[in-house]
Amino acid sequence: MKGPVLVAFATRYGSTQEVAEAVAKSLRGASLDVDVKPLREVKTLEGYGGVVVGAPLQMFLWHKDALVFLSRQQTALTDLPVAVFALGPFNDVEKEWNAVRAQLDKELAKFPWFSPMAVKVFGGKFDPTALGLPFTLLPALKKIPAADIRDWNAIDAWGKELAANFQAEPG
Repeated sequence: MKGPVLVAFATRYGSTQEVAEAVAKSLRGASLDVDVKPLREVKTLEGYGGVVVGAPLQMFLWHKDALVFLSRQQTALTDLPVAVFALGPFNDVEKEWNAVRAQLDKELAKFPWFSPMAVKVFGGKFDPTALGLPFTLLPALKKIPAADIRDWNAIDAWGKELAANFQAEPG
């Protein structure tokens, strides 16, 4: 592979950044050079050999920074190996996992040109005491118990799998 891997993320409360940093750690553990940046700060993909895009799904929508990034970087992303992850369900219930994956697939379908080499959904983190606007206007959200079902072993395993895929890319 030619160039470092960019792990770019969008986050509202910080949990997606923590997952992005864990993925980057796994990639570095496989001797890859890695940069980690918020999606908003990525102006160009020049010089990168691969990209990981991570963002949460909230209220059935993928974070707008991820959508803007895909639109803005279309040309570059069609020439690079790209992986995508999303954080979503707060409960380890199959119905919720399926709904989140279906929603992520729907969001990605807005970009018919986009063909990531890997797409993964991880459990999310929810803290009702940290809610900001507009979520504080929804009283039902304040009644949902705090949860964190991020599976750090699964995140590490996926990062190692990505490392093998990136290393197999011609470069």
